[in-house]
Amino acid sequence: MTTTSFPIPENKLRLLSIHAHPDDEASKGASTIAAYHDKGIYCALVCCTGGEEGDILNPAMDRPEINENLAEVRLGELQKSAEIIGYDEVIMLGYRDSGMADSPANSNPDAFANADPEQAIGRIVSIIRRIRPQVIISYPDERDWYNHPDHLQVHDISIPAFEAAGDPNRYPEHGHAWQPSKLYFSTWSSERIEAMHKKFLEFEIESPFKSWSERPSRDHLISTRIPISDYWSVRKKALLAHETQVDPKSPFWFGLPDEVAREVHPYDDYILALSEVDTKNEKGYEDDLFAGIEK
Repeated sequence: MTTTSFPIPENKLRLLSIHAHPDDEASKGASTIAAYHDKGIYCALVCCTGGEEGDILNPAMDRPEINENLAEVRLGELQKSAEIIGYDEVIMLGYRDSGMADSPANSNPDAFANADPEQAIGRIVSIIRRIRPQVIISYPDERDWYNHPDHLQVHDISIPAFEAAGDPNRYPEHGHAWQPSKLYFSTWSSERIEAMHKKFLEFEIESPFKSWSERPSRDHLISTRIPISDYWSVRKKALLAHETQVDPKSPFWFGLPDEVAREVHPYDDYILALSEVDTKNEKGYEDDLFAGIEK
């Protein structure tokens, strides 16, 4: 595990986001983090793998020197993206990219998917206890849609780590107990996908979201919507920082005009998975991940 000791503010709200690979932090919740960072909240990122198995999706970056040093290049892209978003700290959990399901990389003993669960959970517990976040963001269980081994592993270790971090009898070697207040799952709502699809058709552009209608909807589980239109451009800039993984001509990411894309679904959506605080909200959706937490 690679990390650097940072002075963690005592009297400050703190947020920890757990992602599988470099570039996931850009595609999932980047605008949310930027908004909270601007409010003075300490934001830390855990990246569980180095993204060694990523395909180069930008033709301009498909060069021998890039292919030969992909892990190093992707780490540089991650650092640039994290700075754009506003993360105060990036922590590499130290595992290898497991590759897509049923690929040869799955059998690599260093792959995240093959990590000893107690060791992996312990590493996350250690980070939680050092940073002391009130809010943690992780992934939902997407075995029925996107069964990437590393994304599933993020989900599978986040829940027990959230529960164990506050128990002084568990992982005592990883620091003093700290109980986070909330665990959220970042999700792309079916409403968002459908809105994007319709907007492409409205502009008479071939929609890259057509097949996504087959994706199981979790919209009924969404508890929280963070308004992000003012920070929409942050996500775009962070995505473009991942030059090997994101083609600047990609219709999936950039097919609509910016002024249109930012307003199609101007929210980041979250599912509240676990909470230690009263989360009743008479307004409907929460609009603050720290709702119910003493500020």
